[in-house]
Amino acid sequence: MGLLSSRMSITRYQAAGQLDGSVHETVYQGLKQHAIPKIEDDGSEATVGWTSFETPYAPDFEGYSFVFGGYMVFSLRIDKKSIPPKLIQKHYALYAAKRLADTGRHYLSGNEKKSIKDHVVNTLVHRIPATPNVYDLVWEYETASLWFFSNLKAANEALETLFIKSFNLHLIRLFPYTAADRMAGLADKERDILRDIGTSRPEE
Repeated sequence: MGLLSSRMSITRYQAAGQLDGSVHETVYQGLKQHAIPKIEDDGSEATVGWTSFETPYAPDFEGYSFVFGGYMVFSLRIDKKSIPPKLIQKHYALYAAKRLADTGRHYLSGNEKKSIKDHVVNTLVHRIPATPNVYDLVWEYETASLWFFSNLKAANEALETLFIKSFNLHLIRLFPYTAADRMAGLADKERDILRDIGTSRPEE
């Protein structure tokens, strides 16, 4: 899901904590260190890393190119390999038939079947190219506000994990309860009331 898409989904976050030293330089180092690999690891089913908003398939953060006025704009990229089950079934059948022919037997043991399937999956993972998925984000450091252009659970979890690894800052997902809790300056008693409202269900 992209920032410039005609249709978009957005998850709002607040970044908890402060960066040490120059903000732009610290972010640049974090992006560079955890950028999506330019050469794919063919043995990995999924690869996660940062990439450029303007050139998502050729990450380049030089010259603070991710800075747009008071905002920092870059993207999360998840390259994932998906092997069709029917393709696994086909190659498994071919390998199993060859094993039976080589051994002169009519049946394979459970361990042999598992070994053949593992071999087939591993071989296909190395052959099949990964499909890239790019998710843009906008970060306004001064207000600790971040907008991530996806509501997908896997993408959000990958963002939250990579963000703390790259910048040592926690992302707090904002929905009505957390937004009210953090922005309204509630006392403990008021927070308990808010939590009860959020968890209560109307009577049937």
